[in-house]
Amino acid sequence: MVSSGTTAGQEGVAPVDALVATLFRSEGSRLVSLARLFVDDRTAAEDLVQEAFIRLARSAHRIRDEERAAAYLRSIVINLARDHNRRGLVSFRHRPPAAPDAPSAEEYAAESEGRQEVVEALRALPRRQRDCVALRYYLELSIPDIAETLGVSANSVKTHLQRGLRSMAQTLEAKQ
Repeated sequence: MVSSGTTAGQEGVAPVDALVATLFRSEGSRLVSLARLFVDDRTAAEDLVQEAFIRLARSAHRIRDEERAAAYLRSIVINLARDHNRRGLVSFRHRPPAAPDAPSAEEYAAESEGRQEVVEALRALPRRQRDCVALRYYLELSIPDIAETLGVSANSVKTHLQRGLRSMAQTLEAKQ
């Protein structure tokens, strides 16, 4: 349990700060990678993750089970990315094109045409399938962890994974 009281004193601050700091160290870069699957701009992905941590810090006093905090944080990032894309669709015509990200050495080494096609196929999936595939194969979460993150049953996760992978395979085969 993060904090047990509703007092605003020092007692509740340290555990919340420790939880947020621990999650930032263990999940921060993975969450940016997750957000990148949903948004094109690395800076936007980093901003979404930063906002997710701010929201976690504001509501951490309500978290009763620290083991669930990472799942809660992942769901915040996914929801923020969805909102970002929704806003982007409305305002896309009214903004200048984003400057391309300068790839880091790690990104440069991992970047390839095939990977880009996979990401495009992933982004083309319906929302729930995309969420399940991204959490399973990019963050390597278990079925129960995905179910907890998305607030759905394990069987629903399995169904969405199966359909998403089938759809991606068809999309990628069609491009060959």
